[in-house]
Amino acid sequence: MTDTALPHSSRDAHDIAHLELVPRRHLGRKLLAAVVVVLVALLVRAFVVGQIEWPVVGQFLFAPVIIQGIWNTLLMTVAAMSLGIALGVLIAIMRISGNPVLEYIALVYVWIFRGAPALLQLLLWFNLALIFPTMGIPGLFEINTVEVMTPFVAAMLGLGIQQGAYTSEVVRSGLLSVDTGQYEAARTIGMTGMQTLRRIVLPQAMRVMVPPVGNEVISMVKLTSLASVIQYSEILHNAQVIYYANTRVLELLMVASFWYLAIVTVLSLIQSRIERHYARGTRDRTTI
Repeated sequence: MTDTALPHSSRDAHDIAHLELVPRRHLGRKLLAAVVVVLVALLVRAFVVGQIEWPVVGQFLFAPVIIQGIWNTLLMTVAAMSLGIALGVLIAIMRISGNPVLEYIALVYVWIFRGAPALLQLLLWFNLALIFPTMGIPGLFEINTVEVMTPFVAAMLGLGIQQGAYTSEVVRSGLLSVDTGQYEAARTIGMTGMQTLRRIVLPQAMRVMVPPVGNEVISMVKLTSLASVIQYSEILHNAQVIYYANTRVLELLMVASFWYLAIVTVLSLIQSRIERHYARGTRDRTTI
């Protein structure tokens, strides 16, 4: 039976052109959003009406001692991450070298320094003079360990060497993500192992390594606050020095929190730009 043979009333019963499309209301989402807004509002109100002298926060926000702490925090972040990345690349290469001795050394390094808490490592380095009172070659030159192991050096070694253990795993995963055919192609044109690594493998592995390394840099900014325990004058330590004197604890902690958040925000923007730079090749391939 053709459509023309159907009664007019039967055709109208199956016609959906006159129906109105009603979108889902998502009442659960709206309720959850309302709850979140209320909680945030209550949190903001608690800070506004709480016993916090906000003029004091503004007074010390750009205090010279706080600004000096910011520079020291950035300096420690750069120094510790540079040491950590250098060690991470070295340990990662040792892990995939195929040499059982180098692989074992790398495994032990990662096991020890990834297993010990960062604060513990800072304290051990800072008190290294209790184990080695002097450093050097007996009979040629010696120096007191206390003079060498300053708060800056102890913090850089403690944070940097630990970071090397984490970064080595990131670098190793990036190197393993490169297809083995790339290595074979490099050998066929006479490139050495280091040339292959520097010119072919690492540029391709950067796309995989940049996001986690960027996260580690941001984490390092916050980890530098642990150095306040060994009297390194970063942001938190300098804020503590002030509130020990004027007893404005919460106000100075707010100042420190503001600057940590500002630094992390800037670094996050830089990280996103770097990620987009190394992801350009991937986007181009997906659009072909």
